Amino acid sequence: MRLPYWHVDAFAARPFAGNQAAVMPLGEWLPDETLQAIASENMFAETAFVVKDATGAADWELRWFTPACEVRLCGHATLASGHVLLERDGGDQVTFRTRRAGLLEVRRTAGRGYELALPVIPTAPGEWPEAVALLGAEPKEVWRSPDRYGIYLFGSEAEVRALDPDLKGLGALGDDQFICTAPGEPGSGTGAGPDVVSRVFVPGGGVDEDSVTGSAHAALTPFWAARLGRTSFTAHQASRRGGDLACRLDGGQAWLGGDCVTVVEGTFYLEG
Repeated sequence: MRLPYWHVDAFAARPFAGNQAAVMPLGEWLPDETLQAIASENMFAETAFVVKDATGAADWELRWFTPACEVRLCGHATLASGHVLLERDGGDQVTFRTRRAGLLEVRRTAGRGYELALPVIPTAPGEWPEAVALLGAEPKEVWRSPDRYGIYLFGSEAEVRALDPDLKGLGALGDDQFICTAPGEPGSGTGAGPDVVSRVFVPGGGVDEDSVTGSAHAALTPFWAARLGRTSFTAHQASRRGGDLACRLDGGQAWLGGDCVTVVEGTFYLEG
């Protein structure tokens, strides 16, 4: 069996930046164990599988797998999927029906790039001293959601960049996202720095530190919009690869803007 395959760097304007995703359109769903085996073979933070949606609710069905498990929501692989399908099939927007995140949309922007609509993930003040003790520094605030997303607010970008958490310990707490964030610092030279910076750790989901996390910004968008006093801002995820997002709050949706770059297009061979 030959399956079409794209390797995309999402939330990146150049190769070797942003977050890597494999995108694989299928004629029909393969067994879950096969999908998981493919994702494990790819060894990216996410492999996105899409199948034409026969219900008419959306253009495509969409599922995401890390090398370790299927996930409830993945932003960067959704953006990558929209990029692949719009480049291949044409059009200005594409919709996806998902199993646990509802309907998602990717649209072209007026300039280069795309916008992705994700459902807002609300958080509220909370406590989790076991997790805080493993982060390597004390956050100013902890905000949590029932959906295993946690925001840890630090006082400076430097603190976030310097974090060296106990990843094995965090992974033992479950497949939560540990979203560490702070206000951005002014850029050097004539360029302005981002409004917000973050790093995201998901060791329990098979990804020690994610490169650029769309779903985390579905939580960060309402969180920071309230603090900044405006509905749009710029964000940088300060991972080793790094990535930039334009975040916009619109009612119950977080719109995340960014570029995508295709770095590989080919065929995945599957025996059996």
